[in-house]
Amino acid sequence: MLMPRTTPNIALPQDSVAAADKLTSVGYDLRGPVHEHAVRLESEGHQILKLNIGNPAIFGFDTPPEVLAALVDNLPKAQGYCESKGIVSAREAIVEYYASRGLSSLDLDHVFIGNGVSELVGIALQGFLNSGDEVLVPAPDFPLWTDTVHLNDARPVHYLCDESAGWEPDFDDLLAKLSSRTRAIVVINPNNPTGAVYSTNTLRRFAEIADRHNLVLFADEIYERIIYDGKQHIALASIATDQLVVTFGGLSKAYRAAGLRIGWMALSGPTQRAKAYIDGLSMLAAMRLCANVPGQYAIPAALKGYQCIDDLTAPGGRLAIQRDFIAKRVSEMEGVSCITPEGAVYAFLRIDPGVYPIQDDERMVLDFLTEEKVLLAHGSAFHWPAPDHVRLIFMPSVEDLDLALTRFDRFLRGYPH
Repeated sequence: MLMPRTTPNIALPQDSVAAADKLTSVGYDLRGPVHEHAVRLESEGHQILKLNIGNPAIFGFDTPPEVLAALVDNLPKAQGYCESKGIVSAREAIVEYYASRGLSSLDLDHVFIGNGVSELVGIALQGFLNSGDEVLVPAPDFPLWTDTVHLNDARPVHYLCDESAGWEPDFDDLLAKLSSRTRAIVVINPNNPTGAVYSTNTLRRFAEIADRHNLVLFADEIYERIIYDGKQHIALASIATDQLVVTFGGLSKAYRAAGLRIGWMALSGPTQRAKAYIDGLSMLAAMRLCANVPGQYAIPAALKGYQCIDDLTAPGGRLAIQRDFIAKRVSEMEGVSCITPEGAVYAFLRIDPGVYPIQDDERMVLDFLTEEKVLLAHGSAFHWPAPDHVRLIFMPSVEDLDLALTRFDRFLRGYPH
């Protein structure tokens, strides 16, 4: 049974402490009512197969040993606060890394290390947005972006990505949604939840639009190293050199170190025109003192070490095998399809409305969880406008993926419409 979410606009006793009004626009359904129901089921003794959150550790994807060794070896000198932007050696490693990816002009002072990319997205938008500003965000998106825009009293405007075109951005739709209040475009590449990886031409279109309309580009590239089929990820900042680009990366995914909570953002392009913004970011970074210091010592070891993620994504690697299995298994299901992901660790499955006319995708995934004990994420959680998609991660073993899709197939065939 779907439990109602407590929202700030519910009438409360006079002596209750109410939540801020701005929270009424924030849902973050990845950890919303469906997730909460899964927690209740587990507390009752049920075993839940979780395919909703990309947490590498729980599926046996371990942090590289040299990264853990760097963390442990540097613990004696990581007991105090560090500079608010991050330790110099870690930021130097980030600068060197982006130089190897075609971004040679990055300034060390324009690199900020944070407690995961999530914290840095909050800082970046808090220091940038004014009330009533608009930000173009992809649909589907990673919901953190939409919710953080809302938290800053601004308006997320979703530009569609086209499933029939391999989830490429629909630039006609994007251009139609530009307004005098638009201040930035969010580009998630590889995309979460679709797994799309954008070409140079696509990135150039983003750069051209940003240049023509004086927009900032926020480049969420946390999955940049998780790429399949020999494709190449291109850093947006290496293409959009005439625009201010804020690039986000971290250790959580490619280096399987999500628990360290280490991410970074790097500002590039005409930064001389953004001095006030950068000074504001420095102030906000200082207000939270600094990021997790021990974890920062893992950054050079990760970026300069052997890139074992390539072994997992290459043909025959575990992630590649599981990605291929998902594509094949879904193709065998009636009324369900999927564009094969080119990057990241997710598949965004389409449920054909002509076969299964789902009216409420959140209700459907909750009913599936209750009946089959498998946890998926509903498509509308990613601000997809129709109730006809679900996202699953393909980090679990092939056996677990097969079990989950077998149950999903059985569930759909008997599900009331």
